Amino acid sequence: MTDPEFMDLAEALLQTVEVCCDRMNEMNDVDVDNQRVGSMVTLSFPNRSQIIINLQKPLHEVWIAARSGGYHFRWQDGVWEDTKGQGEFFDTLSKDASSQAGLPLNFSR
Repeated sequence: MTDPEFMDLAEALLQTVEVCCDRMNEMNDVDVDNQRVGSMVTLSFPNRSQIIINLQKPLHEVWIAARSGGYHFRWQDGVWEDTKGQGEFFDTLSKDASSQAGLPLNFSR
């Protein structure tokens, strides 16, 4: 994968996360603040916990830092897969965001 291909895919991923947060906040009693600074999105929850999503351009990876730990994702077969085989990006983000928010949240493509 070239650097421009990675950036196109990764930017689309970050935009999807932002759109999902906005949609959840409008449709539910959810208060998930999302703030983007460059290639990093910070999700903040009412209990002051956060999930950080950032791009690792040299590695062509997307990283998530959550209460449950850190995850690295690489584009494989049309999805962002965990580099240690622990699942897909949106499934992991949904699980961790739900845990930190204390209610079910669904992030999807």
